[in-house]
Amino acid sequence: MGASILVVDDEQDFLDSVVRGLRTEGYEDVTSISRSVDVPALIEQRAFDCALLDISMPELDGVELLKTIKERSPQTECIMVTAHESIPLVIKAIRLGAYDYLVKPITPEQLTHAVDRALERRRLLETLLLRSDEAHGRALERPEAFEDFVTADRRTIRLLREAELHAVSQIPVLISGETGVGKEVLARAIHRASRRSDGPFVPVNMLAVAPTLFESEFFGHARGAFTGADRDRPGYLARARAGTLFLDEIGDLSLEIQGKLLRVLQEGEYVPVGKARPEQADVRIVAATNQDLARLVSLRKFRKDLFYRLQFAHLQLPPLRRRRDDIPLLAQRLLGASAATVSEQAELALFGHDWPGNVRELKGVLEAAANLARGGVIEPQHLRLSGSGRSAPVRATGKKVELGQLEPLAEVERRHILAVYEEVGRNKSQAARVLEIGLQTLHRKLKAYGAK
Repeated sequence: MGASILVVDDEQDFLDSVVRGLRTEGYEDVTSISRSVDVPALIEQRAFDCALLDISMPELDGVELLKTIKERSPQTECIMVTAHESIPLVIKAIRLGAYDYLVKPITPEQLTHAVDRALERRRLLETLLLRSDEAHGRALERPEAFEDFVTADRRTIRLLREAELHAVSQIPVLISGETGVGKEVLARAIHRASRRSDGPFVPVNMLAVAPTLFESEFFGHARGAFTGADRDRPGYLARARAGTLFLDEIGDLSLEIQGKLLRVLQEGEYVPVGKARPEQADVRIVAATNQDLARLVSLRKFRKDLFYRLQFAHLQLPPLRRRRDDIPLLAQRLLGASAATVSEQAELALFGHDWPGNVRELKGVLEAAANLARGGVIEPQHLRLSGSGRSAPVRATGKKVELGQLEPLAEVERRHILAVYEEVGRNKSQAARVLEIGLQTLHRKLKAYGAK
């Protein structure tokens, strides 16, 4: 794992034990120091993601050391370690910025759990920073992992950066969005950006898994477990070992199957059908849905505990109609293997369509159009656009507009206001600022348009 960890304790045996435990769990960048007075000089030279500090040490105790670290490296998450639980000291340390504390003796499970949680908190704080206005210009650290996801939309790029931050952790990721927006494309990018990139990526359409076969399909089964089981068969969890298991359409699972999946996420192990001993579920779960899981929870069609487990790292992909400027980029990528090109008038037609099927629909339209254009220039007559996609505001092209294309100013204003309203996610305050009109004026116009 790429996180850097500092361990400070004056007991050498305990220090060695902690370092061994962390390295066994895959944390390779671990620095141990037995003399606390040496730490200030070290943190001047480098920053650490996480630090474990013994409270009771000679020369410079853990609380004073905590103050020093937080002053010089505030992003470092600190975990206090004590041989006896001292509530006043713990409270003081928490007030000074410590994230957690552990009481000796510490089991390997307690150590790993505390460090994992501290590092995840640090990543989430990075995510919050990312969401601030100052972070818009930050680029991806591993753009090659996301090369299949084509976008120039600022908010979508910000979402990809958030996905990259979550990718390096082990927590489940939930990707939501309409059908065809590219949820599996993003899931594969998260896999490539993770530490499991050398392992397999196993996609599973949950709608295709029959409830009666769930345990056999997911957990696998032993020979003789049931009639027809003539050999051991690994399930999806075993096939995705050391990699990523992508569960598509998770919102359509039955409550019974949701409970079985939740146990795997909570306990990290499973029992194949016909076997007695549990096996480790060494997989990263990335789930996807085109449904509103929060609404399903309120309707008692989706387990609240599973929803809370998944929504910790929730990425919501915007529909194509909210990032229309990506259409030319996507068209260029989707037609890459073809000699076909898109004329300006055809591009305007693409831009004006609402794309209820999103990128998947765009791909089908362009592939069919390239065939009709015989690999040449795609014109509007080659596009087979469904009637369900209402037209959007037309971009200014600098070209002369034909008389038959003109429309009343009120209609232009209506379409523009509604387009901006949709673009900002139906946030009235933000829409009013973008349109440079009063909030009450916007309310009045939206009411007249029948928009909520």
